[in-house]
Amino acid sequence: MASKIFHPISLIFLIFILLAPTGHAKRSIPSDKNSSPFKFIKSLKGCHKGNNTNEIHELKAYLEKFSYLNNSNKTHATDDDFDDTLESAIKTYQKNFHIKPSGFFRGDHQDQYPFDGRGGTLAHAFAPTDGRFHYDADELWSVGPAPGYFDLETVAIHEIGHLLGLGHSAVNGAIMFPSIGAGQTKNLHPDDIEGIRVLYNK
Repeated sequence: MASKIFHPISLIFLIFILLAPTGHAKRSIPSDKNSSPFKFIKSLKGCHKGNNTNEIHELKAYLEKFSYLNNSNKTHATDDDFDDTLESAIKTYQKNFHIKPSGFFRGDHQDQYPFDGRGGTLAHAFAPTDGRFHYDADELWSVGPAPGYFDLETVAIHEIGHLLGLGHSAVNGAIMFPSIGAGQTKNLHPDDIEGIRVLYNK
């Protein structure tokens, strides 16, 4: 686990999930054989709650069409805000297709290590062979460096280190150093690589 280190609900999974056939979907024949009704999904890669991203309104329209999203507030039905309502609709969609809902955990999420809101513990992962890895949904997340946001990839690499059995490092430049600042990115350091070699070159 890390303090101030390493939950957005990333839409990468939607590229695969939304392309899966649904019992409710109508077959459409695109006018251009190279076009796709899901073309807009590509622009949502890395998008998460709190973002305002072009094409989110198309995702909302898709989910509303199949009754996963009930936009009683029409003000937000056509905007590009990734809000709580959209997050809930995506999780309902995942449950319907027997996919474990991804994304965000807040506070006490029943793993004996409750999150503490914004600031503090950013994420945590469990050593082998548990395999669980949770982000704190209350933190501000980005893909790549952004002022005031924590880099999703940097945090993921750190937590994957825990999944592989690594503990924290005392080397400041190491990905397994126990903390990271907002807007900062890191990658593997020789200390991290040596740690993995010690664990797995037996």
